[in-house]
Formats: sequence, C-alpha cells, structure tokens
Amino acid sequence: MLEDKNTQKTSLADLGEFGLINHITQYFNIENSSTIKAIGDDAAVLGASEKQTLVTTDLLIEGVHFNLGYMPLKHLGYKAVMVNLSDVYAMNGVAEQITVSIAVSNRFSLEAIEELYAGIQLACETYKVDLVGGDTTSSTKGMLISITAIGKVEKEDIVYRSGAKETDLVVVSGDLGAAYLGLQVLEREKQVFQVDPNNQPDLENYTYLIERQLKPEARKDVASLLKGMEIKATSMIDISDGLSSELMHICSQSKVGCKIYEEKLPLDPQVISACEEFELDSTMVALSGGEDYELLFTVAIADFDKIKGNPNFSVIGHITAESQGLNLVTRAGQEIELKAQGWNTKREQ
Repeated sequence: MLEDKNTQKTSLADLGEFGLINHITQYFNIENSSTIKAIGDDAAVLGASEKQTLVTTDLLIEGVHFNLGYMPLKHLGYKAVMVNLSDVYAMNGVAEQITVSIAVSNRFSLEAIEELYAGIQLACETYKVDLVGGDTTSSTKGMLISITAIGKVEKEDIVYRSGAKETDLVVVSGDLGAAYLGLQVLEREKQVFQVDPNNQPDLENYTYLIERQLKPEARKDVASLLKGMEIKATSMIDISDGLSSELMHICSQSKVGCKIYEEKLPLDPQVISACEEFELDSTMVALSGGEDYELLFTVAIADFDKIKGNPNFSVIGHITAESQGLNLVTRAGQEIELKAQGWNTKREQ
C-alpha cells in the first residue's frame, strides 16, 4: 500500500509532554488487581503479594534494532512489548505490568506516535498486562523505545538458567529461523524499492516469515502447557539472540555441556524453501538467526514420555558433563562444536 502523503500530521510540540502522555494513554484499561494506581501520579502503585516479583527491561534503537523503512509503527509497538514479556515467561512467570519510555525526533507527528501506541495497546489487551507508567522526551535523531515489564511467579515455580543437570533433555517450543529469514526478505525488498519505487513486492510466499519478524508472539502458553503435563523445567531462557547463544548461556550458568541433534531442529517449510532461495544453510539459520522469541528449556529425562508427542515442543538434544563441551551432531553423525553467532550489540557492525 502506498502512503498517503496528504494526511494531516499534528506536531508533538502542540501538545507538550503531559498532553502527549494523556492523549496516547487515555484508552488503556487496567486488567490486573495488583495494579493499584497506573498512570497519572508521580509513580505507579502495585499491590504486594507473597509471590516473587520479576522485572526486565529492553532498549530498542532505530537503525540498530529496527528499521522503519519496512517496520510499521503499530507492529513496532507490539513487538517492543513482546521482547519484554518473553523474558518474564522465560522465568516461568506471568507478566502483569509494563512501563514505556520513548524518545523521538521532530520528524515524528502525533499520528505516528498514536500508531506506535496502538500496537502497544493491542499487546497489552492480548496479553492482559497494564501500562502503568513511562516517560517521553525528545531525541536529536530517530526513535528510542525502552520498555520495562513486571511480572509475578510463585517462589517454588521460578525457573533460572542455572538449573540444568546432566542427562536432562533440551527442548524448544515452536520452530526456529523464520524471523531471521523474514528480515532477509524485507531487506531485499527494501533494496528493490530503493532502485524502483514503483515496484510493489510480492510477499505471498513469505507471509509466515514476515509475520515472525514484524509481529512475533511471546510464549505465554508454555508455563501452563508444562504445568498441565506435570513437568517442571529445570532451566529456561527465551530465544532472542539465536539458539546457539542461548544454549551457551544455559550451559555456562548450569556448568554443564550439551549435545544437540541437527535432524531434530524444528523448521517451518517456508524456512526451508527460503534458505534454498537465499542459498543459506538452514541449520545455521536455526542456530544463529535470533528474534524467534520461542522458549528453550531443559526437563528431567524422566519426563520424556510426557513431552515427546506434544506438538508445541521439540526435544532437540540432551545435557552432558561440562567437560564434554557444547556439540552439534550432524545428520551424518559427525560432532562439531557449537559456537555462538547470535546478535551482539557490542560487535562491530
């Protein structure tokens, strides 16, 4: 769809900071009883409970974490919330509140900020979390978004990265690599558009890949699925930086090794076909792609019969002694060392 260049754009300066905050938050509703006071005072008020409180935050920067050349602002708002909720769910918790702080340059109109907050509101409504605060300020260049998520978990239910034991099974939810390939498709089409602005992309064959990149879903359901199967994960982490990087975090924190099987990695058919088109190795994409926001976790080997047939999960390997290192067993039966090649914000670009 071509953008209508004649639409009215309201300057943010016309509202001022407090006017902007009131305008963009007026339609947010409260979903959780733990939210005593949300927006409108010097601080939010949250009710105390006997549960453990989870707090996580992420900073997203235009040009580093997202590209508005192909990322609609509504999708960006939704995804920014998912990034944080995923961390809460990776602790086996339930997200209840978020705060949102943004810095924007004067090239963004009120209508643009409304679109961003429409995505944030949709995420809040879908995942039953409350917007309880934040901040807005100006930026000399582009957009920055910082979101903090707050959640709760029973003390006995919390899952850390450090609990994996030898012989535990390594399990992943959903499938891997689609978000990375969605990014490749969007980058390619952006370059084509820059050469010929009249060229309209045909994205019909990439719908799943693009959705996984632009509108990922945090795995809120995993905790209840495991509880229903009477399984307690021994360690857990969300897959934001790539499977291999996350495995290294679990193994490092748990002081163990692991063995992962190439043939067990879950791949969507669109991932396989896109890898062939882009001449990419599907295993490398699954291991290093990132932004899948699936959950990677370990369970006791005694739970194998409970989890092996569940369509939501794939058992991809097992935990070994630390001395054995981290290894991938190829389809040919060869063992090669796993290396982290996921997203690193400190790496030279």
